[in-house]
Amino acid sequence: MTLGQYIPVDSLVHRLDPRCKILGTVALMGALFVGDGAGAMGAWGGLFFLLASASKIPVSMALRGVRPVVILIAFTAVINLFFSSGEPLWSWGILRVSREGMVAAFTMSFRLFFLVLFAGFLTLTTSPMELADGLERLLSILKPIGFPAHEMAMMMTIALRFIPTLLDETDRILKAQLARGADLDRGGIGRRIKAFVPVLVPLFILVFQRAEDLATAMEARCYRGGDGRTRMHPLRWTLRDSGALVGLCLVTVFVCVLDARWPLLR
Repeated sequence: MTLGQYIPVDSLVHRLDPRCKILGTVALMGALFVGDGAGAMGAWGGLFFLLASASKIPVSMALRGVRPVVILIAFTAVINLFFSSGEPLWSWGILRVSREGMVAAFTMSFRLFFLVLFAGFLTLTTSPMELADGLERLLSILKPIGFPAHEMAMMMTIALRFIPTLLDETDRILKAQLARGADLDRGGIGRRIKAFVPVLVPLFILVFQRAEDLATAMEARCYRGGDGRTRMHPLRWTLRDSGALVGLCLVTVFVCVLDARWPLLR
């Protein structure tokens, strides 16, 4: 699981302002819902390889972040393939395959794949502190209406940061239970759920303990929210960030326009 992990590398992408990377990721996610043809999906894949090369992040490491949602992607593809409306090419009972269903299965599965891929790439190239600062600065425009920008950014960053930690703890508890003779892989669904109770109970206890320890540590450091707080490394938006964001937006617009006007790629 790579979502929430940060790989410290000296690269062009790592040196970009976190606000630039957050806005660029949002632009890419929005473009995924506009450019959904085969040509557009190929362009998004090429863009990902280009970004991975510029960030010096191994492609295999970035792709590992998609493994936890492979079942969800496959389920989405099956649902769209067999239950989409359209003229059926093959049918058996309530199941039927149509051209529209095949297109929907391809589009939705690849769309979900790239959504997870680009989100994981953002956390791989942005430290938790930079991510929190960037989110807070972007959400600060909502402060006049009473939106808690600092608290919201802090909660989102802590949640991302603790995803890999909780997965490691879950793996440790599973290995400990297996070493004690627990049988977690046999029997029906009811028996398997019952067998996982000794794993879930200590995991929930550990989650609450970590939350309490974190709250105690923040109170011991006199944390009182974002009012009056300063930063050791203030964010600075440079011409390089503007160029990167404008270039990325131009690429996404070009791909979406090309995908809409070239029917052979759909």
